[in-house]
This record gives sequence, structure tokens and C-alpha cells, in this order.
Amino acid sequence: MTEEVVKGRDVTIRFDASRCIHSRNCVLGHPEVYVPNVKGEWIRPDAASAEVVMHTALACPSGAIRVSRNDGSASSDALPAVNTVRIRENGPLAFEAELQIAGQPQPTPRATLCRCGQSKNKPFCDGAHTAAGFVATGEPATKNLTALEARDGPLNIQPQPNGSLMVTGNLEIVSGTGRTIDKVTRTWLCRCGQSKNKPYCDGSHKAAGFVAG
Repeated sequence: MTEEVVKGRDVTIRFDASRCIHSRNCVLGHPEVYVPNVKGEWIRPDAASAEVVMHTALACPSGAIRVSRNDGSASSDALPAVNTVRIRENGPLAFEAELQIAGQPQPTPRATLCRCGQSKNKPFCDGAHTAAGFVATGEPATKNLTALEARDGPLNIQPQPNGSLMVTGNLEIVSGTGRTIDKVTRTWLCRCGQSKNKPYCDGSHKAAGFVAG
């Protein structure tokens, strides 16, 4: 992982381009801090308050932006009270939890994983859904919900060879508008883009000849 690290007066910003999906929350929400298309330093942590800069990291769905206070009092890497995956309209699966992906503990609790099948950086999203014209609702029907015994804790995401994402751990599946549609401790989510039951896998990857490690 190659990060840009920019230390300001009160906070340090870390940016990992390999995780970025260009959601543009940063450059549109706080263009004074993240200044695109300029020569030289484009990340300016002193251009806004520490609270505002921290919020930019918390709003980054992919975990590409991470922020910590220089005095050690706060970090965007703090684990959430509730594990969630948000289903992005025509886009990826945005997880927030204590994540382990393909056996690797993640440095941030946020990650966006491909569900169109076209990413060159699987299991992570690289924005390929846009060029591919991927269409999938972010508002699936709500299931009969049963409360989880716990809502946080480790979440293990294991990409199956040429198949789905097997997810184990406490997880609330949330629509793009914030509606909880399911609560699970184990599920299989589509990542080939072909399921007729998105966001869940229905085995379509086999007929589609989906190939991914």
C-alpha cells in the first residue's frame, strides 16, 4: 500500500489512491482541503478545522482517506458501534466494520467492494461499474428482521474462488437511503454482477463463467 501522508497543525491526513473510488465526497464537500488539478500539494489539512477534516475521512466510503489528530485523541479508524454494508445504487458494497478481507486485517474500518464483476482490483471496487453501465438497485426489499445479539465485532469477508463474497460476523445490510433491509451473521453477497437476487448471490456466477480469486 502506498499512501500520501500530509501532516498539518492539528491533524494528519493519509490518502491511499489504490482504494479510492472517486465518490468525490472530499473534493466536492471540502474543496479547500482537497484541491484537485493543482500543481504541488493538493491535500491541505490546515485549510479547515480538525473536526471538519475528520468528517471528510468518516464520509469516505472506501477508506482511501484516513485522518488522525496529532495529539492522539481521535482517529477516523475508530471502530463503528454497528457493522454495516451499504448498497450503492448501480455501484459497490460499502462496508464499515472491524474488517478482515481475504484473510487480511484492514487498516481502516471502511472498504468498498466490487459487485459489478468488472473491477481490475477485486475484491475492491475501482470504479469500473460506471464505464460498464452496471445497473443494480440500492433499494432492495426489506426482509423479516431479527435483532442481532451484538451489532459490532470482527467481520470476515472471504471472496470465494470464481464466486461470491462470504461474509461472517454481525452485519446490518442497509439500503442507499439508510433503510436496514437485513440483519445477518452469515451471508453470501453477489460480486459477479449477474445475480437476479442482488445483493445476494444466487449462483449465477457459475453460468456466467465469472473468474476471480
